[in-house]
Amino acid sequence: MLKVSHLVKDYQTAHGQKRVLDDISFEVSDSEIVGITGKSGAGKTTLLKILRGVESFDGGVIEADGESVFPDSGKEGGKTLRKATAIHLQRNFGLWGGPAIENIIRRLNFHLAGVESLPLPEHHTYPELEAQAMEIMKLVNLDKKAFHSADQLSGGEKQRLVLARQIAARPKILLLDEPVTMTGPDTKQEILDVILDLKKKLNIPILVVSHLPEVHAYIADRVIFLENGKISREGDPVSVLKHFLKDMEPKEPLPDVSKQLQPCLIVKDVEKRYSLLRVGEVLLIKNLNFEIYDKQITTFVGSSGAGKTTVMKLLEGMVPPASGRIEILYRKHEPGFKSAEDGKWFDIGTYNENRIYLRSVMSIMNQEFSMSVNSTVRDQIRFRLSMKTRYAVDAAKERAAELGIPPHVLDIIYRLPDMRTEEKDAVMSELGLPEDIFSLLFPVVPSTDVDKYAAPVFKALGLPLEILDQKPDQISGGEHVRAFIALSLVTSPDYLFLDEPFGDLDPVTLRDVTNALKRISGEFGTTVIMVSHHMDFVKEVSHRAIWIENGAIAMDGDPGEVCAELIKKSNAKYLDFDIDKLRQ
Repeated sequence: MLKVSHLVKDYQTAHGQKRVLDDISFEVSDSEIVGITGKSGAGKTTLLKILRGVESFDGGVIEADGESVFPDSGKEGGKTLRKATAIHLQRNFGLWGGPAIENIIRRLNFHLAGVESLPLPEHHTYPELEAQAMEIMKLVNLDKKAFHSADQLSGGEKQRLVLARQIAARPKILLLDEPVTMTGPDTKQEILDVILDLKKKLNIPILVVSHLPEVHAYIADRVIFLENGKISREGDPVSVLKHFLKDMEPKEPLPDVSKQLQPCLIVKDVEKRYSLLRVGEVLLIKNLNFEIYDKQITTFVGSSGAGKTTVMKLLEGMVPPASGRIEILYRKHEPGFKSAEDGKWFDIGTYNENRIYLRSVMSIMNQEFSMSVNSTVRDQIRFRLSMKTRYAVDAAKERAAELGIPPHVLDIIYRLPDMRTEEKDAVMSELGLPEDIFSLLFPVVPSTDVDKYAAPVFKALGLPLEILDQKPDQISGGEHVRAFIALSLVTSPDYLFLDEPFGDLDPVTLRDVTNALKRISGEFGTTVIMVSHHMDFVKEVSHRAIWIENGAIAMDGDPGEVCAELIKKSNAKYLDFDIDKLRQ
């Protein structure tokens, strides 16, 4: 049994005290699944962190596994909650390096050694731990990936591995925060069925935070809707979800680009292969051929681990193909270039001195996107403007020559801001680059110029200009996402690459972002290339969908038809829930 009574949580911010949870009370019985939903920033994740014992609270009482924890229980209270619970936090994989199965062995060994150490294979405990770990991996359908490196797993596979680690912790209460984020329909179905199976086998309270109404409709016994830090509605899933979705904005029409089908990106005979020791070949992209059309929104769909993100990395020029060419049309910032026919084709997959200009008309938004918490939105836009223009590239080339930086190294430096933080840090360390390398190479943009560039983009995204002078922690989750899109668009890029960045947005906020993307496509003529696992989103926002399966194109065409076939193959029963019918 989990019982929460009159829970209160306050945060101290730069603007004073903010109450994020206000008089929260509910119970979760053994073998009951209770869903928590609400808009981004409603306090859902904060609530789970408090229940886990990693976040303090300011009022109320928590009863977990027969023990009570109060605000003044201190470290002992935190230990009590951590002992009783296991948690999966969204976008926080918390995984060890090495083979995936070792993550489970370490967690199991904690019960013997008190720390997540890895016993030697010849130790007498190892065979039994490995056998137990394999059984747990079978529960989440990861046994075939047991000896794959954890950091090489797809986002969805990492989600399942995290869930397996929570099972290995033998919790009395299971807390799941967005357990199916960034997973394809087939993986979502597998994980949801695993959770339902755990409900029967573990006989413990399970609390699931999710922004997806179909998830709650499929697995929850009850749903709690959080709004402005309070419980706004509680009860059966359908009635609560109907209340939640009542304020969703209507769909805006998709821009008509049917008469403008001109190729702007061509993939020719591309191959890429990934292999691992003890496993062999894990992904083979072979004879990949397709075109992307100018001003369209094209979305890659498919199972987790099918190769979608790898294809995106190839198109972005972040990883080189083993063979073949990826040619992208460059036509901005060149005198006399007025249309696609006037442009030049550059190979993004192979180094050449012109590739840096191509990168200047590309913007990338990854799964793990984030804005600097220490800088205002204005300062972060200034940094982007200082790099993503023809003038900036020309200036950087001159300064690089003065500093003795070879052109191929400048090409690497130029793509650093589009890398994940850990990748960027590793490359900078390997090349011996100083922290101030960007300020040395790229011109400073006056702060007053930011408004001129930002105004039309902010208007299209429905963002007030006041956000320019705020830091990310001062704006809502939905505003954060749209501000990052604005950051990617202020330089008027020809190409916007989005790799599942909206996976953890609630449906109301996602509709706002979806409508904004349509306006951006129509008003600015930006070619948008995305990866998404959210079938309703794909059908609503895309002109075209490409289904990737085992590194190859399984289907290419109308988003509704492609998604329907993918759902059918995935046997995704949870998608029987229809959001639009619920809102009627």
